[in-house]
Amino acid sequence: MEKISNTVLENKIFSSRMLLAFLFILVITSVLLLRLYNLQISNHNYYVEEALGNQMRTLPITPTRGKIFDRNGQIIATNQLSYKLTLTPEKTKNIAKTLLSLKQLGFINEDDIERFHKNRNRYKKFHNIPLKHKLSEKQVAEFLVSNQFVGIDVESYFHRIYPNNESSVHVAGYVSRMNKKDKAFYDKKNYLGTAFVGKVGIEKQYETLLHGTSGKKQIERNVTGRVIDTKIIQAPKNGKDLYLSIDLDLQRKAESLLEGKRGSIVAVDVKNGEVLTLVSTPIYNPNWFVDGISHKNYQLLQTSRDIPQLNRAVQGLYPPGSTVKPMVALAGLEEGIITNHSKTFCPGYYRLPNVKRKFNDWKRSGHGEVDVKDSIAQSCDVFFYDLADKMGIDTLHDNLTLFNFGSKTGIDIPGERGGILPSKSWKKINKDEPWYRGETLNAGIGQGFMTSSPLQLAVATAALANKGQLYQPKLLKNVSTSNQTIKEVDKSPSVQIPIKDIHNWEDVIEGMRQTVYAPKGSARRLNKGLTYTLAGKTGTAQVFGLDAEEEYIAEKLDERLRDHALFTGFAPIENPQIAIAVIVENAGSGSSKAAPLAREVLDVYFKKQTTH
Repeated sequence: MEKISNTVLENKIFSSRMLLAFLFILVITSVLLLRLYNLQISNHNYYVEEALGNQMRTLPITPTRGKIFDRNGQIIATNQLSYKLTLTPEKTKNIAKTLLSLKQLGFINEDDIERFHKNRNRYKKFHNIPLKHKLSEKQVAEFLVSNQFVGIDVESYFHRIYPNNESSVHVAGYVSRMNKKDKAFYDKKNYLGTAFVGKVGIEKQYETLLHGTSGKKQIERNVTGRVIDTKIIQAPKNGKDLYLSIDLDLQRKAESLLEGKRGSIVAVDVKNGEVLTLVSTPIYNPNWFVDGISHKNYQLLQTSRDIPQLNRAVQGLYPPGSTVKPMVALAGLEEGIITNHSKTFCPGYYRLPNVKRKFNDWKRSGHGEVDVKDSIAQSCDVFFYDLADKMGIDTLHDNLTLFNFGSKTGIDIPGERGGILPSKSWKKINKDEPWYRGETLNAGIGQGFMTSSPLQLAVATAALANKGQLYQPKLLKNVSTSNQTIKEVDKSPSVQIPIKDIHNWEDVIEGMRQTVYAPKGSARRLNKGLTYTLAGKTGTAQVFGLDAEEEYIAEKLDERLRDHALFTGFAPIENPQIAIAVIVENAGSGSSKAAPLAREVLDVYFKKQTTH
């Protein structure tokens, strides 16, 4: 028997289902309407910006770095148009896979990948992060032809180059990739797009002047991530061009004279403290560092016994030897301990009362009877042993302090060292020992604990030449402004050394004149064919002490234990323009090994003066 359907019940079930379905549709529609209202009306502005953000991004524009010139406008550091490969994380789906593919195709290597990962957290995900700098034109062409990578682009930029290679590296310094320390030090906003900063020399000293101010650009991308429009919001301000006081011709001459040697030549303008030459050898190529130094070249520099990266002109500290004798003589005259008539007999050695030890003169047969001028001209040690002993170390210290010995000169280059000017208190603090009388004798001839840099010697010699005007040496001469006008920087500050009697200064200068012109002068070989007048002082600085009875025979010694050769001087005598200091490490006699180099640099200087 068939079952009769219950129509009423079925209708009831159908109605309730319809109601539920209607309610469900109503809820869903309400949610959608509410969401639509939220998107289109309540948060309209926010989502418009977000949507635009997917296609519009603000990126930094790196300013072009300022150039560096010498005083005559010869280029020392400049920029060259180059190309770099960049990766934008936001547009690159699988970064690891993309990097591997680029490596397989030979566009990048393992070092580039490692550097990219190191740098990555410095940038936002929409920034173009540098992968490789200085692509060759061939690499650029190959990449553009086969570019199947989304988010990988080639961009142009200006690459730092040093056209003179090694020349003047210790002045200019170099730029290299920013490291963690640099990122923490420099203004994050201004350096956002910057990859390279100055590491040493002028490049570091005047980094912010050379860098300039970053700009901003807005880029618009399409859905595939390609840039379809670029708008500059804020133009970058390029770095300033710097004109240094150094003369590139003098630099090259000094470098050629010191080739194959360890040493330094520094020349300063007597009238204003401008540094005309600042050379330290050996030299090295700053271009090696710009794009990251190769392991081979790095090892070459690190393992060299000659320490090419040491700027001997400002960081090399040497016993000044006899080059301080004019200042010691001046101290004796100004303090009234000697007069220009005082004489000392030199038998070839000096003995303190009741002391067995002999203090030898460099001339074992002795100089006989000498006055202050003779003692400077012939570099008689005995005269200065006696003078130093009478003066005492603290009086000597106070007088040499006036010439800035024992302190930094304040030159505008990083890493300068101040040297040592000993005194009783210095020894107590640094050695925790009393001062001995014999040590005063050594200090009187620029030996013992005393050390100074070639720059300090040049600055002190210049102060002697211009009778007491002690200048703070300076390398930056002029700066170009935005409209390319050249503006002179502030003059070097100077202090006047107190003068008790100007005749004392004249007597000392006369002693330095006789060094070059007197028949027994220690630099008499220099006066042949001189076209200008020259006053000077030779020096030989012991690297280690000799016992009284030992004689110095250079050939028997390891080359690095031989004496340093020194020379200081200024010219012309009547109206001094230039002061010079030369040091050649382990070369022996100052008169034969250092003085001729000074003469050659000065010859170039004065030849240029007459042709200008």
